[in-house]
Amino acid sequence: MRRFSLWLRGKPMIADSALALLFFILEVVSFVGSDRDERWPQLVLGLLICLPVVWRRKYPRVSAAAILLMSLTSTVIMWTTDNAAAEHPGLLALGVALYTLVAYVDRRTAAVYLGLLVVDTVLSSLVVRQDVILGIIISALLFALAWITAEFFSARRAYDEEVAARLKVAEYDRDRRAEEAVATERTRIARELHDVVAHAVSVMIVQADGASFAVDTNPALAKKALGNISSTGRDALAELRRTVSLLRSEVSDDAMPQHGTAGIAKVVEMMRATGLHVRLELTGELDDISPSVSLGIHRLVQESLTNVLRHAGENPKARVTVRRTETAVLVEVIDNGSARSAFIGGSGNGLVGMRERVHVLHGTLETGRRPDGSWRVYAELPLEIKD
Repeated sequence: MRRFSLWLRGKPMIADSALALLFFILEVVSFVGSDRDERWPQLVLGLLICLPVVWRRKYPRVSAAAILLMSLTSTVIMWTTDNAAAEHPGLLALGVALYTLVAYVDRRTAAVYLGLLVVDTVLSSLVVRQDVILGIIISALLFALAWITAEFFSARRAYDEEVAARLKVAEYDRDRRAEEAVATERTRIARELHDVVAHAVSVMIVQADGASFAVDTNPALAKKALGNISSTGRDALAELRRTVSLLRSEVSDDAMPQHGTAGIAKVVEMMRATGLHVRLELTGELDDISPSVSLGIHRLVQESLTNVLRHAGENPKARVTVRRTETAVLVEVIDNGSARSAFIGGSGNGLVGMRERVHVLHGTLETGRRPDGSWRVYAELPLEIKD
């Protein structure tokens, strides 16, 4: 049943068609015992009432207007024929239409539609002239139930979407950190490899030079030097094999995380999906800078926006500005200055991590509250990193 429910959720027109069919079955059942001359026109009108339900989510406004028009048509027919028995159970679709407008359009449109429904209900109750008050009460309960149900499911859907977006951000952040850890480890291994090989080769060169001079005058010393060369070479080869074995699995460029403008835009897009309002300003060419600086920019933006999302209170907003100059890249992230401004009440590890990253890149970092109450993160990263 869960698999069928998930499949049905991805095909809304099938579910809406089933609902329209259910309303039409009620129409057929209600007119089974009526005269043949009255039955078919009423069934045709009932079909026209139920049919717009099929497109209620694809064209919610048009569908709601069509159902209301058919309801008014039914009221006019009852008034001209003076036949109270011509009421249509398919008019329950009015509640479905109101639910759809609240859930999928907006409350203002739904409120206007509700006002029209009230007028239609009063007119139809006056035309029927049977338990006018009861008819109005039943209709009011139906519309209230539709509105409340729509509000509940809208809130639930918005919550699920926000949770899914936050999970996506967390998953992306986890993958990014894992990839950065791998890159850091590769750099460490490469540094160790360089140290091992450089040391071994240096020793072997010195020993070989000594052996070449002592081979005629001091064969024992030359033999000892050759032994040292052999031992050093074997040790270096073993270390080389061990290190290279860790580097055999190469990661393709497509699988590597995006940096530059694409990476920043992706982070901003994911943060927007969680409800954070972000304005992004990129100036200058950011795609041809060194990977280390590009990664530093990406991490500064990501960590700053994450802190804004966590600590900036309700309706958080942020402005991200990344500008390249002739010698450096300037990164600035400013929140909306709420009472619980960014980085307040946190562990502080985010700021420490940003300072460490900027320090490695030989840049400068400034963080703090501005006079207007907003929190500002400003970093200047040089394009060329000096050893």
